Amino acid sequence: MSSTHGLTLGKYAPFHKGHQYVIETALAEMDEVTVIIYDAPETTFVPLSVRSRWIKQLYPTVRVIEAWDGPTQIGDTEEIQRMHEKYVIDTLGIRDITHFYSSEFYGEHMSLALGAVNRQVNPQRSEVPISATLIRENPFQNRSFLHPIVYQDLITKVVFVGAPSTGKSTLAEYMAQRLNTVWMPEYGREYWEQHQIERRLSPQQLVEIAEGHIERENQLLMHANQYLFCDTNAITTYMFGQAYHGYADVRLEALARQAQSRYDIVFLCDVDIPYDDTWDRSGDVQRLVFQKQIVADLQTRNIPYFVLKGDVYTRAVKIEHVLQAFHKYKSLATEL
Repeated sequence: MSSTHGLTLGKYAPFHKGHQYVIETALAEMDEVTVIIYDAPETTFVPLSVRSRWIKQLYPTVRVIEAWDGPTQIGDTEEIQRMHEKYVIDTLGIRDITHFYSSEFYGEHMSLALGAVNRQVNPQRSEVPISATLIRENPFQNRSFLHPIVYQDLITKVVFVGAPSTGKSTLAEYMAQRLNTVWMPEYGREYWEQHQIERRLSPQQLVEIAEGHIERENQLLMHANQYLFCDTNAITTYMFGQAYHGYADVRLEALARQAQSRYDIVFLCDVDIPYDDTWDRSGDVQRLVFQKQIVADLQTRNIPYFVLKGDVYTRAVKIEHVLQAFHKYKSLATEL
């Protein structure tokens, strides 16, 4: 018996459960499945490489072809049909397709060009009643149609860094309430209160803080509405390790490196507000030293950041100004 080879294609902007249904149907019916994913700058800011990664992570047995130079025209004219057929067959060299999978009108002409069975899957959207257009309009409202791997990549992760008592927690909570989303408290404070001995933690415990903080962030992402506001990150934990022990565990160093690109926007809270001298802190002088070290670390890692000064409202106004000018995956430099 000859083998079967299914093909499907799209922009996947974003990749949702309707797309998953098509691919999973093909996987259940075919010996081999290929997915072509188009570059779509006219439709979405999410890069092709990110959209491609979603499919590769969820379906590692699928062959994914990134169509960076594919035609951008859409429509049901004969000219556009031939353009897409020529690209798939001649430019990409797609051959030996037995079944073409889609939920769209183009399934008919593409399957004919390929000499394949026109396998329509859920064309009436009865099984998965959603479209990528609706999701782009409001990802948060339609997040139930998105896999967590996809949804977390649509959230703008905002982190507040700075020495102790610079207003990070207050701002993260305030902005979450203001913008109807969620925030991530500093896990290190909770962990420290439960495990500290003479106000210190071991290098391995600092690793547990960084890992626990990231795990909780990931859990919160599915509940976030456009933004997730985070109080500190693994770099801060790494710096505490340096301050406490003169070094950091290699795992913590790795987590700190990952944090360099984990967050979309970094805000540095300044030391211009009064120091809150609670029992768990080391004093205002140490705050000033630690702040200088944080600034130096940001500069060394080449991490862009915005400085926040003033009271909570003044800082919030600046934060909103930055957020309004920012679009995830679109260069911030072109917006500010």
